[in-house]
Amino acid sequence: MKRLLFPLLVLLLFSCHHPVPNNSIEIGKTDSVYSKTLGEERKIFVYLPPAAKDTNKRFPVLYLLDGDDHFATVSGIVKYLAENSVVPDMVIIGIPNTDRTRDLTPTHSLLYPDGSKSDDLKTSGGGEKFVAFIQKELMPHVDSVYPVASYKLLIGHSFGGLTAMNILINHSNMFNAYIAVDPSMWWDKQKLLNQSRQVFTQQKFAGKSLYMGIANTMPSGMDTLQVRIDTTGTTFHIRSILQLKDILQHNKSNGLKFNCAYYKNDDHGSSPLITEYDGLRFVFNYYKTPQPVFDQLYDKKNHADAAKGFTEHYLEVSKNLGYTVLPPEDQINEYVGFLAGSGQAQKALQLLNLNIKNYPKNASVYDSLGDFYKAQKDKTRAIAAYEKALLLKETAEIRKKLEELQGKK
Repeated sequence: MKRLLFPLLVLLLFSCHHPVPNNSIEIGKTDSVYSKTLGEERKIFVYLPPAAKDTNKRFPVLYLLDGDDHFATVSGIVKYLAENSVVPDMVIIGIPNTDRTRDLTPTHSLLYPDGSKSDDLKTSGGGEKFVAFIQKELMPHVDSVYPVASYKLLIGHSFGGLTAMNILINHSNMFNAYIAVDPSMWWDKQKLLNQSRQVFTQQKFAGKSLYMGIANTMPSGMDTLQVRIDTTGTTFHIRSILQLKDILQHNKSNGLKFNCAYYKNDDHGSSPLITEYDGLRFVFNYYKTPQPVFDQLYDKKNHADAAKGFTEHYLEVSKNLGYTVLPPEDQINEYVGFLAGSGQAQKALQLLNLNIKNYPKNASVYDSLGDFYKAQKDKTRAIAAYEKALLLKETAEIRKKLEELQGKK
């Protein structure tokens, strides 16, 4: 399918491939992998979350097709949502194109949706080699170089959405979750779409998630009911996606966590941004701490253990992600400050002890405990906490606090 985003592509290529002044804002960095499978050097764009700079944490990894188009926007969405605890921090691997038609089509075809032939598609059909490159060459490189966890997410738009669906159908264990943006299910006379009818009926997809965005590519005056009975090539694209939607919704027993949305006010070119945003929120709809946890926390009449709600929530998050995720230390400390300042010292101490339990080797948790006891005018316990912090890491700031309490300054 012809692409409408050439100006954006040029802008992103310029910003990613040229050195930036020291006072510029950098989104990420470039890296490369030589692919024996494809016989070429493949550049990748890499976004690392801020927390990756100073911790030993590992993060889910998001693989992004058409990286030259979508890297900047997806990185911004993820950063914003993660800062607001809606999704986890993630490493993002954007995969720019060399021969997009070759890599993002699973079979060879010369036909556009309207049935016309074009030599522009003559290199099509290299999708399986491209998938092999991702699985056998790119993923091992990313796993060895970057702080990634086992959870993997794939996002693709148009031909990239077709590739995402091909991987879900034929290589489903490569990723935990998929976001397909207006996928080109019309490709090769709906060959992959026809395969999906059998696969989603017979196979199980427990633990897998799929969000699909459907753009409004219909002629003016037509709606999603009318388009289903249309037979023109103009509507073949959206009709194919709606057929896929029906297949997925009629096979709910296969275990796939699925949702989709039709974006009436967005066309093929404008649909990625809103689909990526909604898709990330759907895939990680279990991540945000539930409101009842905060209600209990801030209710002065509720004397239940303040740490229990956070512990139970992150156990559920860990179950969904497939590895242990602990409540973030800095986030818990924010609640400590509020509780201590509002006269709920017992709850504040419960959260401080939660941080100590989860991060026993971090000097900062004992530093925070010392600050708490200092504010409570419990000099003995404050000194003990600062001393413990200094055993783990000597810092001038904590040493100064300790000596002031000991009367040495």
